Amino acid sequence: MATSIKVPALGESITSGIIAAWHVKEGDFVQKDQVIYELETDKITSEGLAEVAGSISLKAEEGDEVEIGQIVAEIDESAAPPSSGTPEPTPEPEPASAPAERPSEPEPVAPPPEQTAPPPVAPAPAVNSKPSVSSEGRTSRKRMSPLRQKIAERLVAAQQEAAMLTTFNEVDLSAIKALRAENQESFVETHGVKLGFMSFFVKATVKALQKVPAINALVDGTDIVQNHYYDIGIAVSTEKGLMVPVLRDCETLSLAGIEKGIRDYAEKARAGKIGLEDLQGGVFTITNGGVFGSMLSTPILNAPQSAILGMHTIQDRPIAVDGQVVIRPMMYLALSYDHRIVDGREAVTFLVNLKQTLENPLHLLLDI
Repeated sequence: MATSIKVPALGESITSGIIAAWHVKEGDFVQKDQVIYELETDKITSEGLAEVAGSISLKAEEGDEVEIGQIVAEIDESAAPPSSGTPEPTPEPEPASAPAERPSEPEPVAPPPEQTAPPPVAPAPAVNSKPSVSSEGRTSRKRMSPLRQKIAERLVAAQQEAAMLTTFNEVDLSAIKALRAENQESFVETHGVKLGFMSFFVKATVKALQKVPAINALVDGTDIVQNHYYDIGIAVSTEKGLMVPVLRDCETLSLAGIEKGIRDYAEKARAGKIGLEDLQGGVFTITNGGVFGSMLSTPILNAPQSAILGMHTIQDRPIAVDGQVVIRPMMYLALSYDHRIVDGREAVTFLVNLKQTLENPLHLLLDI
């Protein structure tokens, strides 16, 4: 009796995917619930499991595009599992210094290689002739993954459909750096996770969204939909492309809760375990190009959201404070927004409010 392994339903909008990798070979004996393949779709990468134990027969190859419900393998349940007998011991080789029982025949000596004449020197090309360059090996081609295709479509659509504009500011992170340095050890001991910069940015973003609600809205046809919740997307770079998992109800989370959520998503991203439900429902996105050394950028909207915050690398720079030139850890901030529903005054007010909170992080505790 053979059991068919079909591509499972992964969401209403997912109709097909590509077999990214097989973890078994033709004829292998698999156990029930063993991971046998990876399926890459335009949103997530999922794993296919063996529904029963038995000998597997593959019905699709790596790189094949398969539909939801399509049979990709069959498992013969009547096949016996491989025997687990103890293999016979391999005889130990005799030491090289042991004398041979009888003289061996002399090894034949290979004849010297024939002397060949050097290849003729090619004539120099004419002055006006163009050298012929072979294209072999200069380029390679592979199909774009469904996830990469979807990312490309969304980025292009965001630029075509929204009136996107970016405003900039800079923030002095001295206070946050000092707070982290003073409390990092006790924070780790208490919560089991490091206190990073991102949790401050998430909390400051929620505070700024509450003060400037126009940023927490979106366009739906001729309507403006105002969001009254604060699910913040954190852009994560993976080998398969950019993903934006969403931290839920950030207004209720502590700094430790945010750091734990970010850590969990990072681990899931590295393991390719981020699910479709992790990517849905965000109202605002934060992307941190600073981890790669980016000095300044203009982030692209994550549609249908109306704004996205770009963080950048922290650099010690001279700035004027109370008439004196001092060196401070500075970061450029970039807020891209949809000018159809967000005016410049609102965008600038949001960014200034964010800057003020980050430079005075006690405001987060005092709620001022």
